[in-house]
Amino acid sequence: MAEKKSAVVWEDRRHILWFPITFDKYRIANGRIYCSHGLLRQEEHECLIYRILDISHVRTISNRICGTGTIVLRTKDASDPVLTIKNVKDSQRIKAMISDLVEAERELRNVAGREMFGAGGGPGDAMYHDAIDDD
Repeated sequence: MAEKKSAVVWEDRRHILWFPITFDKYRIANGRIYCSHGLLRQEEHECLIYRILDISHVRTISNRICGTGTIVLRTKDASDPVLTIKNVKDSQRIKAMISDLVEAERELRNVAGREMFGAGGGPGDAMYHDAIDDD
């Protein structure tokens, strides 16, 4: 069976200072966000774009100096209610792109806002704040 080649919209790695030398990889393709982590034991998390409820952007002083930032995505996905895209370059543009993709996917799939109610908690949730802690 031939594997269908996906159209990658964006991909990057987590940066340390200016250097993308980590094993954390992020990719947006086929209406999904993929986050993979690890060298010896690799894990990949996947979330449909239209299931994203909230997008936050965090930049420390060192992030601003290095031109990176962290994007926190709260989702309706039961297995990954919070996805964190840590220390990626041009993070403000990526956040805006993800926001546009969410709206486009919801429009494409006819997903109304009322179908997303009751999913996830508020910004006071402990898991929401834990997601932005730097490792």
